[in-house]
Amino acid sequence: MLDLIDEAVKALREGHLVAIPTETVYGLAADASNRNAINQIFRTKGRPAGHPLIVHIAKPSLLLDKPHSENLDDAWREILLPWARDVSPATLALAKTFWPGPLTLILPKAKDVLTEITGGQETVGVRCPDHVVAQTLIERFDGGLAAPSANRFGKISPTTAQHVRDDFSDVSLLILDGGPCEVGIESTIVDLSRWDTHGPVILRPGAITQVMIHQALRNQGIDLPQSVEKVSTKGAPRVSGSLSAHYAPRTKMTLYEHGKLNQSLEILSRSIGEIKNLAWVHLADQLVNLADSEDILFLEKSKITEIIIPPNPEALARKLYSLLRHLDQSNYDLIAFQKLPMDASWDAVRDRLSRAEVGSGN
Repeated sequence: MLDLIDEAVKALREGHLVAIPTETVYGLAADASNRNAINQIFRTKGRPAGHPLIVHIAKPSLLLDKPHSENLDDAWREILLPWARDVSPATLALAKTFWPGPLTLILPKAKDVLTEITGGQETVGVRCPDHVVAQTLIERFDGGLAAPSANRFGKISPTTAQHVRDDFSDVSLLILDGGPCEVGIESTIVDLSRWDTHGPVILRPGAITQVMIHQALRNQGIDLPQSVEKVSTKGAPRVSGSLSAHYAPRTKMTLYEHGKLNQSLEILSRSIGEIKNLAWVHLADQLVNLADSEDILFLEKSKITEIIIPPNPEALARKLYSLLRHLDQSNYDLIAFQKLPMDASWDAVRDRLSRAEVGSGN
């Protein structure tokens, strides 16, 4: 793998794209300081211009040698300053708590950050991925990597190297295979750019929750500003994965209320016609106990395939995109997916499914 990583470093320095594994999803990486390479990301993905990218950075070497060193603030600040003009105490607190990990911070951008990365905004998204291949690559590259998900824009994100190959079979692309992604959905995005008036605002939910964010700040002795308004995304920076239609299968998908599947199908059949081949996805109940398992059960019937998923948000997140891709390739007329519980622990997966529903069928 080290030889392949060295090949990837060379490709990135020459302005080429490389697909890389992270703990969340696979990313389509380019040198974040190379305008031509960044524009190649947009062309390859079919990503709209002006849609901001996230810069991926390496962790400080000090984190390995002295993880509790008093100099860790300075180490993180040094790594962040090429990208952010202001590295606040809140930024350092969250970096020390959650990085490397599935958290993206929206910060005031440094003056030399490319407009193509920020989407023309005065903010930049930065994160430090928790995957040994990604970290080794970024360290050897010695720079930041812009890396949106390695798929066609708006479609289902990739969580294996094979997913990337499937999506870009017509593109000559170096793919680093780091195995299945451990988290399985994109990072939490937290806006810190409006701290004085809003405090930390989650713009995209993920594995790191609001409760975890607030607890981390309290643990570091940082209080939310007294002037914080009611938490709102109004006026927030544009960020990746925030469009109403995203993560979408080509097969039409509907989210239905528990116990109301027949009503939903009756309404849908009026617009899409007879449903001959249905994928029925629902949470396990007491009769099928998958609470301590990540298994997904497929029960084949004549016109309906019943798919039973574990009632565990972390387990479902790991399997979600692989499941949607499998269903998308199975010639169903419709995917009927049970709406998930409103508990905060389900926010991230529920967010991905709601956007997938809006974009599905196209």
